[in-house]
Amino acid sequence: MGLRHPPHPLPRELMRINRFVATATGISRRQADTAIQDGRVLIEGRVAQLGDTVEPGQDVKLDGQDLKLPALTTIMLNKPPGYICSRVQQGGTPTVYELLPPSLHVLKPVGRLDKDSSGLLLLTNDGQLAHRLAHPRHHKWKIYEVTTQQPLQPPQLEALRKGVQLEDGLSQMDIDQHNNLYIVRLQEGRNRQIRRSFAAVNAAVATLHRTDFGQLKLGSLPSGQWREVEVDPEGAPA
Repeated sequence: MGLRHPPHPLPRELMRINRFVATATGISRRQADTAIQDGRVLIEGRVAQLGDTVEPGQDVKLDGQDLKLPALTTIMLNKPPGYICSRVQQGGTPTVYELLPPSLHVLKPVGRLDKDSSGLLLLTNDGQLAHRLAHPRHHKWKIYEVTTQQPLQPPQLEALRKGVQLEDGLSQMDIDQHNNLYIVRLQEGRNRQIRRSFAAVNAAVATLHRTDFGQLKLGSLPSGQWREVEVDPEGAPA
């Protein structure tokens, strides 16, 4: 039996109507905006307008159908290499949603992993939790196990620890070596940041596997499998 957030199907605070519609249906915010602009969304029988807010317990309809927020759910997936973190296939590349039942396809990834990387991937329908986990100012450490095609030399390790300049700014990380394995700790999560940082010191990443996200640990979860996790509002195990 999976674990969930403490049950509260509606948030205590006001929610903007586009976010409510997107969360209740799984469509994008842009699609929700379009539905609102087209007059297809009603709040207590009144045609909703962009910028309207919804209070807990209010009646909201889309195309005449009642909308209810789903229970807040967060899962941990051990992503295998070769899968992309997208609902849309790119060519013949499978997506992580092919590893999940249809009922979980409304969840969105927090801190994506690129196609060639593996390990701990969180998916949730809790937008506030996703923000707390992903935004650098909340200081959530992410830990990765990295192997390289050739062992790093001391000057390369020193450069990575001091920080290397990438096209989108300085990249800094903690890095420890255990034989041919490098343990990398990051608070940021820029696109392919570790791979680009290693490339900046003329090192090629062979494998990249995330084991920790904040206080959440992948543990012994098998590759390709998922489980629900219970978390507090800050993203720590509850």
